[in-house]
Amino acid sequence: MKKLDKLILRSFIGPFVLTFAIVEFILLTQYMLKYLDELLGKDLGGEVFAELLFYFSLNMTPVALPLAVLLSSLMTFGTLGEHHELTAIKTSGIALPRILRPVLILVVIISVGAFYFNNKVVPKANLKAYSLLWDIRQKKPTMNFKEGAFYNGLPGYSIKINKKLEDGQSLRDIMIYDHSKGGANTTVILADSGKMYTQYNDNYLVLELFDGNTYVDQDDPGIRNSTEQFVRQKFEESKIVFSLSSFNMERTREEYFSDNKMMKNIGQLQQVTDSLRRHGQREQQLYPPNVESFYAYFKADTGSTKNGFKLLDKTIERELPTENADLLAVATNKARNIKSFTSNYLERVSGTLREANNYEIEIWRKYTQSTSIFMLFLIGAPLGAIIKKGGLGVPVIISIVFFILMYVMSILGEKWAREGLISVGAGMWAANLILLPIGLFFLYQAQNDSSLLEVDFWRKLMARLRRNKLDV
Repeated sequence: MKKLDKLILRSFIGPFVLTFAIVEFILLTQYMLKYLDELLGKDLGGEVFAELLFYFSLNMTPVALPLAVLLSSLMTFGTLGEHHELTAIKTSGIALPRILRPVLILVVIISVGAFYFNNKVVPKANLKAYSLLWDIRQKKPTMNFKEGAFYNGLPGYSIKINKKLEDGQSLRDIMIYDHSKGGANTTVILADSGKMYTQYNDNYLVLELFDGNTYVDQDDPGIRNSTEQFVRQKFEESKIVFSLSSFNMERTREEYFSDNKMMKNIGQLQQVTDSLRRHGQREQQLYPPNVESFYAYFKADTGSTKNGFKLLDKTIERELPTENADLLAVATNKARNIKSFTSNYLERVSGTLREANNYEIEIWRKYTQSTSIFMLFLIGAPLGAIIKKGGLGVPVIISIVFFILMYVMSILGEKWAREGLISVGAGMWAANLILLPIGLFFLYQAQNDSSLLEVDFWRKLMARLRRNKLDV
């Protein structure tokens, strides 16, 4: 490797690592904000949060790489141009494609690695991330006894504490409704004070009550005497132990989530796609024989049947209408049935094909996300050489513009492909194919040391044509 290649690679790798870390952090933060309400207040612990962030960071990597390459290539070649290093290299007789070659090779390696990462690692990370997120959603929030309000988080009990002292354990004026044996509010416990703490590695909650009464409504039809039906028990000290097993987070088997398209690689996605398309084709072929049963066939025979009609099916000949109004009503009813059957059938077939398109979209996404890394480098590197601005100012603005442009085109192409307006391949590759001529144009402008909007292609073409005409 020549010194020039080492210089350019060192200039690129540093900004690439920095921008990738920044972009990954921004995307991960934005993504996790959607689930913030479901994560807080459940006492998950640092290990669960770290595991969830790690898996989702792997999920964000294929999205962060294109933007990181675009921004780092703009910064690298913009800095080289700003410090006149790029000009010095060109004046020594080295063309721009030769200058871009070491970084181009590195970007190709990153693109290929991103494809295999997206196909092999990301599905497994999605499986673990979303199964863990499901378990977190099912976990109960931590106990939060608010003063003067009933707390119903403990199974079978409803507890109200009117006063909590500063130590966090001492309580005043406690009311407990016991539903552990079923029924309505048949057992009520009132206590003047109490103490609350946990035991056995926080697996049990102990509530000690002092100076209280227990009121029990026996609700027994055999007891007619009201003094025997209602029982009051006074106590100086009582202890209630609650199991906290319902607050533990139980892990669900990951196999239950493996049918989702985000958890499959290309081979598995292709199998599901082919199966859905074959099912849709079979449904389409079965439509004519299924709808045929809704039709009734008649033939004209004016000599033997009133109103000139006779049923071919002798078994239902007695159902033939005798008046034109009745005949029209029967025909209208059959038309409505056929329309309803056709609409339902079409909706079912369309849903199957739409689901097949969704799986095929995931297949093409693994290719297009990797290719977009190369496409954005093709835009960023020559554009940085043209504008000659490094740092995090102008490159960031330009990167955001092109990333949003690519994102909008990708979303539109994906939507049209999902609805079947265009083929899935065309919809998913549209963004990259539109960005390709833009990148080639920037490369042409940078190679000829032209400004960004200076187009001298036609002037050179006309000059060459005039020169050829004079030679003739």
